[in-house]
Amino acid sequence: MSLSKHFCGILSASLCAFMLSTTSCQEKGNKGQCSLIPQPNELKTNTGQFVFNNSTVFYVSPELDKSSTPIIDSFSRNLNAVSGFQTTSQPLNETETLPEQSIVFKTNEKIVPEGYELNIQPDKITIQASDRSGVFYAIQTLKQLLPVAIYGNEPTSDIQWTSPCMEIKDAPRFGYRGLHIDVARHFFPKEEMKKILDLMALHKQNQLHWHLTDDQGWRIEIKKYPLLTEIGSIRNKTMIRKEWENYDTTPYGGFYTQEDIKEVVKYANERCINIIPEIDLPGHMMAALAAYPNLGCTGGPYEVSGQWGVRDDVLCPGKEETFTFIEDVLTEVMELFPSEYIHIGGDECPKVRWEKCPRCQSRIKAKGLKANEKHKAEFFLQSYVTARVEKFLNDHGRKIIGWDEILEGELAPNATVMSWRGMDGGIEAARLKHPVIMTPNNYVYLDYYPTMNTQDEPLAIGGYNPVEKVYSLEPVPAVLNEQERAYIIGAQGNLWTEYILSNEQLEYMLLPRLAALSEVQWTQPANKSWERFQNSLSHIVSIYNVMGVNYGKHIYEIAAKYDVPTASEGKVVVTLSTLGDSPMYYTLDGSQPTEESARYTQPIAITKSCMLQAIVVRDNVKTRTFKKEFKFNKATGKQVTLATTPTEKYTFAGASILTDGLRGDFNYSTGYWMGFMNEPMDITIDLGKVTPVSSVKVGAMIQFGEYIFPPTKITVWTATGKDGEFVKQGETDIPVATADVKDGLAEYSCQFKEVEANRIRILVDTTSSIPDWHGARTEKAHMFIDEVIVE
Repeated sequence: MSLSKHFCGILSASLCAFMLSTTSCQEKGNKGQCSLIPQPNELKTNTGQFVFNNSTVFYVSPELDKSSTPIIDSFSRNLNAVSGFQTTSQPLNETETLPEQSIVFKTNEKIVPEGYELNIQPDKITIQASDRSGVFYAIQTLKQLLPVAIYGNEPTSDIQWTSPCMEIKDAPRFGYRGLHIDVARHFFPKEEMKKILDLMALHKQNQLHWHLTDDQGWRIEIKKYPLLTEIGSIRNKTMIRKEWENYDTTPYGGFYTQEDIKEVVKYANERCINIIPEIDLPGHMMAALAAYPNLGCTGGPYEVSGQWGVRDDVLCPGKEETFTFIEDVLTEVMELFPSEYIHIGGDECPKVRWEKCPRCQSRIKAKGLKANEKHKAEFFLQSYVTARVEKFLNDHGRKIIGWDEILEGELAPNATVMSWRGMDGGIEAARLKHPVIMTPNNYVYLDYYPTMNTQDEPLAIGGYNPVEKVYSLEPVPAVLNEQERAYIIGAQGNLWTEYILSNEQLEYMLLPRLAALSEVQWTQPANKSWERFQNSLSHIVSIYNVMGVNYGKHIYEIAAKYDVPTASEGKVVVTLSTLGDSPMYYTLDGSQPTEESARYTQPIAITKSCMLQAIVVRDNVKTRTFKKEFKFNKATGKQVTLATTPTEKYTFAGASILTDGLRGDFNYSTGYWMGFMNEPMDITIDLGKVTPVSSVKVGAMIQFGEYIFPPTKITVWTATGKDGEFVKQGETDIPVATADVKDGLAEYSCQFKEVEANRIRILVDTTSSIPDWHGARTEKAHMFIDEVIVE
């Protein structure tokens, strides 16, 4: 798809000038409510406005933290640059009467860390905080209340520099408000990282989790080990799309020098953002092993991985030189990053090499590590690695964070757990009285598709986390008691970059989901409102435009819900929706809809095969045409009853998915597929009337890398009449998939002699155990079905 970067590029000059002059309190439908994101936790609007001019002076209390002064000066310079004013700052003298149009910065020790009070009156703005972060966030709020031109760098004209009068008392819900960026799979230069930091500042986020090393590349200069970047930063090939054994032949690489790191850390600090470096260990270390093969169990040779996923080769904890390497690397990392936290990964570390490594087995024996009913001894060997690294970092005044796999075996004494595989790991860690950062993949993995319209999206890893799903995250599970809830210190969004090929795509995947995440992190649940947030999006998007960053327009596109009525009427009811009240127009004959086409006013009943296309007409945003093809068969629009239970996560709208006439694509998380693992799919379709039938097909997905296998058997029964008994009509055995079968979409059928029936029962068996040729042999396989076709 085309990733258009500059929205204003398609607008007239006069309209762009109008947009640059808009403020957050000029949005339609928000009378008495300003469009601030994240929403402040206490806000009262008043009449009047404060007018900035050449006479505006910034008065700074001498009691204010001296580190706040550069923040205030930066805002003053920014305002002067875009407005043409010559505002100045000077010390506040409490005994003097201040002139009108003053901005006063004061210390208030009663305000919690990072909190602030912002009082805007017609003649004065007063900002109070107890620390520099509070001052910074007060300014971020004030900037959102100004014309959006404040986010640019160029002088503007014909803009009234005003801010509406109001009183705000605000503080973040969580002290940890994070964003994770992976630069190992694809590298992003320091200039792009600075843009990300600017976006984080806009959204009041304070922790950048920088994933610097992985199997596919080592991105940080370590002076004691120069081969880490000379060799480890470059992979000689990269897999093409999701073709696991097909590679390009183009070397790919990049890394940050230590001077680059210092520059980015300084830039972040100026925006009250701490950078947490991640050196992922003991797994995800192929790049390091390629440079220093002596650190592995087998001694190599190794290569920087050109394939995504998990590799069996990891650091060898049986060798003392491995720990020398780890400590040397972390020593240089600590010299570059002042962060209290260092992330050591700990995720996805296979133990197969350790099981056969004499040195690892010797270490297990020497340390008395023993298996228990849950884990082999090798899991406790990883716990030993984690605890030893933690002690080293603790001795240097630092703390560790690890992915929730560090819970397996024995949790290190002072570790903070980052819960990514859902929230269960975070719940377990909180009950063990360990700090927890919630980052569940099914809510805040920002490499997942942001829209169901995946056919028109850049290739992504899969999944489906739209803006509303991100916004709905509640990081504190209700199952925790009051004491346990206190251990949830924050939330984080994660952007992994296997399929993120450019700066523009990186921004596209972040925005506007980052705005939704910011309210999860900052705003108290009682003050969150999806409707208010939706109405506020247009203002934050206008800020993105001025900042020159790319963002997803899908928030302005058409969404659809599909329903099969309870009576088997043979129709599918489509309900269209879009942000706001912009008109929608549609066609069913395959033609491109225009404003002359039928206007959408009520749900559409689809009764036969057709192509539904729809557009939404907006003044300033051109969006993609909504397209959905319906393919009818004798089961389409007919009622389905499930006798078995699908995987909860992949149930979506329920059984009607199977007879709605819609086919899924290669993404199983968009709601067009139903997943089964522990049970077969056992359904009964009410055909509504006696109908001749002789064939049943099911649409299935094959995606071996995700443990998704085709069905192994289809059995069909039919019945006539309300109480008629089911009679078996046929069955088809499907051989268990072999390694030469390609990933993709396939149909599997069961043919039988034509019979008349008004009910049909279909049993589709899963692959009960993943075959030996697969790396996950003997584990359970998933089966995904998108449609049942009866002919």
